[in-house]
Amino acid sequence: MHADLLFTGGPVLTPEGRTGTAVAVTGDRVTAVGREEVHDLAGPRTEVVDLAGRLLMPGFQDAHVHPVPAGLELSRCDLTGARTADETLAAVRAYADAHPGREWITGGGWSMEAFEGGTPTKELLDAVVPDRPVYLPNRDHHGAWVNSRALALAGITRDTPDPADGRIDRDVSGEPSGTLQEGAMQLVGRLTPPATPADLTAALLHAQRHLHALGITAWQDALVGDFLGMEDPAQAYLAAARDGSLTARVVGALWWDRERGAEQIPELVERRAALSHGRFRAGSVKLMLDGVAETGTAALLDPYLDKCGCATANRGTSFIDAGQLPEYVTELDALGFQCHFHALGDRAVRDALDAIEAARAASEARWGSPRPKAGGGPSDTRPHLAHLQVVQPADVPRFARLGATANIQPLWAAHEPQMDELTIPFLGPERAAWQYPFGALLRSGARLAAGSDWPVSSPDPLQGIHVAVNRVPPDGGGTPVFLPGERIGLAEALSAYTAGSAYVNHLDDTGEVRAGALADLVVLDRDPFDGPMEAIAETRVSLTYVGGTRVYAAPGA
Repeated sequence: MHADLLFTGGPVLTPEGRTGTAVAVTGDRVTAVGREEVHDLAGPRTEVVDLAGRLLMPGFQDAHVHPVPAGLELSRCDLTGARTADETLAAVRAYADAHPGREWITGGGWSMEAFEGGTPTKELLDAVVPDRPVYLPNRDHHGAWVNSRALALAGITRDTPDPADGRIDRDVSGEPSGTLQEGAMQLVGRLTPPATPADLTAALLHAQRHLHALGITAWQDALVGDFLGMEDPAQAYLAAARDGSLTARVVGALWWDRERGAEQIPELVERRAALSHGRFRAGSVKLMLDGVAETGTAALLDPYLDKCGCATANRGTSFIDAGQLPEYVTELDALGFQCHFHALGDRAVRDALDAIEAARAASEARWGSPRPKAGGGPSDTRPHLAHLQVVQPADVPRFARLGATANIQPLWAAHEPQMDELTIPFLGPERAAWQYPFGALLRSGARLAAGSDWPVSSPDPLQGIHVAVNRVPPDGGGTPVFLPGERIGLAEALSAYTAGSAYVNHLDDTGEVRAGALADLVVLDRDPFDGPMEAIAETRVSLTYVGGTRVYAAPGA
């Protein structure tokens, strides 16, 4: 039986290493992996791709990403390219001038390090957009910058109390200064014009094209629901899955409303059934346990420090009560839901692990086994913890013991202003050394998956792999290595972005190049194993295939 597609003439990354030089694909699956003998499967209608020494590998999978908000942001006031306050304000002014009919100026992606203390003021925005409300989430989307017009429309004054899950930043006189943290974002965000269904679908497809160009064939959308003014992408996914325009394989993590409790679980069961169709499955639940370290909202076991290095009264914010979390996770696990935790601070990480341990104990009581083998069975729910900025060393070995996957965002594990100016001084040297412990987790036997959190940071897996291996930014020549003991090897980093994320996504027929697997494949423009590790980020994607169908080709590829 002749193959439909034959790759030849280059290294092939298989579970055993770079062991092959040829791969045959028939229909949507890999049918043979080997060397010259695979060439016998070529027929008169076989498409032959000459790798010419380039590496063929499994398609990348992003285990934590927000494509629809990213696509929307790209079509609005996109500030991701601005590095200084002046550049950011110039971009806002240019967008406002180019869109005089827009009722609101929305978009986002500004960098906290561009502004003193990471909190720009309303007066800066008033100077460039005085006549219309402005609402711009920052790069990590845990805070928003607003102008005076937006604050007035929302009725936010010096007398407005902080919401339970957020903070209104204030100046020395007590007046709102122009930034809203966490749940306070919604005070203004709920007033912004909602995107139309057509907008959301267009944003999804725009994002999908971009992700395919980066070699990404599958992902887990880390927030399917309404949250802080971000529109629910569920119907866009469902429409694209039904009409075939969703070419990626996607898992949707349904949003856990942190203002409610277990009473929402029946609704999640209904949403899972209603939304799962074709290449989109809504079998995960996103539980956001805390905020981010830069704003002092990541949940820590011990207090943050102040600028003088003294302990404060602030231990961050826990959005879900730690006493009730084990109950929620146990019930979700029993119903077959995967739990996808946002956990940055060491208290949030411990709370998540404690909840998983409770669910495992309950599973053992029900089924006689807390951890069935991968591939099926009771409680094969594959919980994972995303971000993992600060992890107590005592909690590192618990990941392997509990079968909890460490979902890492490698781009953040480097010296850059947000780390050096807004994080390390407020953690102190001991906790700062516990950040992003990729190497320690791997050495302890933990499974690693990887993602980007785009639009928080670049979705390019090769940039993330560069940082995971080198612990310096992709463009950080001369930057000191950030915690060199936590570097991991290239093979391990690639595995996190392929087999590790495929495991998290329950896509057991993907993540590896082997006979019988789905032909979700990527051709790189070189073999990064043959070059210096310092040059990994220079690697580009030439071709991307999903189920044997080409979904991206670089110019000249």
